[in-house]
Amino acid sequence: MAHHRTFRLPLVLGAALVLAACGGSDDDTSSTPDADDTPGDADTSAEDDAAPGGGGLVTVATQRPVTTLDPHGDMGADLGTQLAGRAVFERLVGATDDGYEPELAAGWSVSDDATEWTFTLRESTFSDGSPVTADDVVASIERIQDLEGPVSGNVAGVQVEATADDTVVFSSEAGNPALLGQLTNVWIVPGEHLDDDGFFHDPIGSGPFVVDAFTPEETLRLTPNPDYWAGEPAVDGIDIRYIPEIAARMTALRTGEVDITWGVPDDQVPALRDESGVTVEAIPSNATYTMWFNSSRDAFADAEVRRALWQAVDFEAIIAALHPETGQLADSIVAPPVLGYAPQDAVTHDPEAARAALEAAGFDFDATYELQLRGSEFREFAQAVTSDLRAIGVQAEPVEKEPGVWIDDLLALNWDINLQSVSVPSLDAATNVGRLYPCAAERTGYCNEDLDAILAEADSVADVDRREQLYADAAEIIWTDAVGMFPMFPQIVYAWQDRVDGVDLDPSSVPGFAGLTYGAGS
Repeated sequence: MAHHRTFRLPLVLGAALVLAACGGSDDDTSSTPDADDTPGDADTSAEDDAAPGGGGLVTVATQRPVTTLDPHGDMGADLGTQLAGRAVFERLVGATDDGYEPELAAGWSVSDDATEWTFTLRESTFSDGSPVTADDVVASIERIQDLEGPVSGNVAGVQVEATADDTVVFSSEAGNPALLGQLTNVWIVPGEHLDDDGFFHDPIGSGPFVVDAFTPEETLRLTPNPDYWAGEPAVDGIDIRYIPEIAARMTALRTGEVDITWGVPDDQVPALRDESGVTVEAIPSNATYTMWFNSSRDAFADAEVRRALWQAVDFEAIIAALHPETGQLADSIVAPPVLGYAPQDAVTHDPEAARAALEAAGFDFDATYELQLRGSEFREFAQAVTSDLRAIGVQAEPVEKEPGVWIDDLLALNWDINLQSVSVPSLDAATNVGRLYPCAAERTGYCNEDLDAILAEADSVADVDRREQLYADAAEIIWTDAVGMFPMFPQIVYAWQDRVDGVDLDPSSVPGFAGLTYGAGS
């Protein structure tokens, strides 16, 4: 299986900026990979080597439902939507072990001050045979901006123009050195179909697969795209099934009903490793378990209260009990592979001091506070956290919500404490810290003008060292003010039948299926 290693992608940009002195124009730095290169493989051409479809139907079990196929709307940042997006659509660029790789882009250049990025498109088509053009890129970006959904922060403040059928220019007054990373979250769709009724139930994309059938939050059936620029996938199709219960998902894997799954819980890992015909691999993720406090509510408006609640929870013990194989106590708001990672002082577990601090702040111990979550993988963690809070008299209760309700409530700030795993697929804090924590984001109810100024500068300077320092300053504010609790860096455990090969084991829980083969181990 292909998989991503831990690396610092932003250094690739830094190296690219240095290359400006070595060739090309005085103003632009070029990154022009061979337009015929296969994603993730600079040495071979998938168009030459890929076998035609016909290698069996691969069944995938996911712990997150695919609620919608619209990668631009309210669920655009959802892992289920991203999983479908990676199969059906494509981005201009993707992230790999070695840097940013071209997808729909054949190459790109950036001005010295990062105020202008120019992308040249490869020759590719949508699944209906129509060419992918710069106008489609512009239409996709403008739609994302207009919808103002979770992914809109990746293209905020950016102007985009099609200067030729195969050329698109992104510009910003302040400069945007993180644009490549941000575009790894942006999927390109055909502009002429955006207003078609029901388009995103049966969409046209340029990715390796096309939609055969879709039942939201149940199943997504995909078939190979014979016109995919990197070659038709070598399987008959993929059946993505939502199986939320861990026990059911593991049973389906063991019996062979399911070929691939991930998010395997710690208590299942040893037995699966002993299972004949099943391969198990754990990879570092770029995610952080994140437990925001709703600072817009009076109960959590005071940083002293938020810090005290954090102090009340013994996260080290919880991780040792629930995630001994895959959990690491977090020491920052983003994981080590991400530009912007900056270790912080540990929050010491001290329930007596926590209770005293809450009493001094006039905290209401009679009220009941909800800890909202979605997905069974967070259930035991949430129960352990609320148990520690109740031990000091805080009436906290876990509330598990359906995905659609959860996202609506999250965006409406209709929650007290929110638990989720926040990934950074771009490996650049601009797509996480810079998007989620400014006052204008209204994501947590927290607003700090000093933090806003730091994040604005971090998003506008090209110097990598300066950006790292600014994000370190931002992380210190967010950690110290306890905007949330940041308990754990998780690993992702993938498991698959030996008859399957070629999955890209993605550190964001969004695996790629373009290189799938089936039957080698059967």
